[in-house]
Amino acid sequence: MDSQELQRLKNKYDIIGNDAAINRALETAVTIAPTDLTVLVTGESGVGKENIPKIIHQNSLRKNGKYFAVNCGAIPEGTIDSELFGHEKGSFTGAIETRKGYFEEANGGTLFLDEIGELPLPSQAKLLRVLQSGEFIKVGSSKVEKTDVRVIAATNNDLLHQVGKGKFREDLYYRLNAIQIRMPALRERKEDIYLFFRKFSTDFSEKYGMGKVTLTNDAIDLLINYRWPGNIRQLKNVAETVTALESERLTPTSGRCVVNAATLSLYMPKDEANLLPAIAHESRSESMPDSDRQMIIKAILDLKREVDELKAGMAGAGAARNPALNPVEEAEEAEWQGTGAPVSSGDIGKVVDINTQETAARDLSLRKSNLEIITKALEKHHGNRKLAAQEMGISERTLYRWIEKYHLD
Repeated sequence: MDSQELQRLKNKYDIIGNDAAINRALETAVTIAPTDLTVLVTGESGVGKENIPKIIHQNSLRKNGKYFAVNCGAIPEGTIDSELFGHEKGSFTGAIETRKGYFEEANGGTLFLDEIGELPLPSQAKLLRVLQSGEFIKVGSSKVEKTDVRVIAATNNDLLHQVGKGKFREDLYYRLNAIQIRMPALRERKEDIYLFFRKFSTDFSEKYGMGKVTLTNDAIDLLINYRWPGNIRQLKNVAETVTALESERLTPTSGRCVVNAATLSLYMPKDEANLLPAIAHESRSESMPDSDRQMIIKAILDLKREVDELKAGMAGAGAARNPALNPVEEAEEAEWQGTGAPVSSGDIGKVVDINTQETAARDLSLRKSNLEIITKALEKHHGNRKLAAQEMGISERTLYRWIEKYHLD
């Protein structure tokens, strides 16, 4: 593939970055797509393995057939055979009618089996039979049926290690591993990390109408040198959280928020030395849970609406004095992919010092609202932080961070 074809492929599937390993994975996927070879996609949790089977299917002779993605780790062990191969009416309690499984439904198409390492051993034997002969038997039936399905599997486990422990069939491993495509971890793609941050931050700011975030050089260094055990998924959480909580701090000239390393470090999960990479398990990152982030974002948006209503009642006087608070939208195309020249640490002094009554009122409103919510919750529960956090619908760790931010005892 030439560079233009590769970029078109990335744009189509929203793939970010120019890392050589990623380019090689994409080129391999397109090259083997017209064949019926079984493919094993490997890589840690959160690296974007789900894009590879979509690319293979859409570039294969089966592209007009059905495509199914099945998470083997999310299906209870007792029903996995029924989900994959179907069942007959009355074959077990609750089987009120005959049901087709994924292998029958995907006949003529592609079946993506994610987290293949979680498949129970009995089901592995049945999967091996389908891969070898295209034959399967529904649960509760004795009739052998045929299917023509291309299988693509993915795992964040070391399958050879599982083979050695007797948890995965050796013959199935080699049958699945006809072609292996490895997706690199985010820490191996240092040049792409800031691109990811800008993409996620820009998308989030545009979706919720928030100010855009720019990182200083020292903040970028902090970002790219972190280990990211949760990979792209973890980085997205951090980028969105930083944008949600810092985007009100606009510079007077650009209408952007400048974040330095000291500020960014408040949102970075602790990098524990004894925390192993996420290749065998789900990431144990300490990034803010989605429920906490959504609650905070909702509170910020509510406050923003109140401030906007207040501003509208001021007959536009504040906006005329301070155009940076109402930046004109620039006609930018995929801004996050541009040069994105970071600012230096010397520019940090410009972040907050917008000396207008309007900005002061907004900052005071945000601080006062947060202080009032936290104080009332703590008073209600006589200083018990755990109960106060439950009252506000946030984690106790988030409450501690707020208490520290607002210098509360």
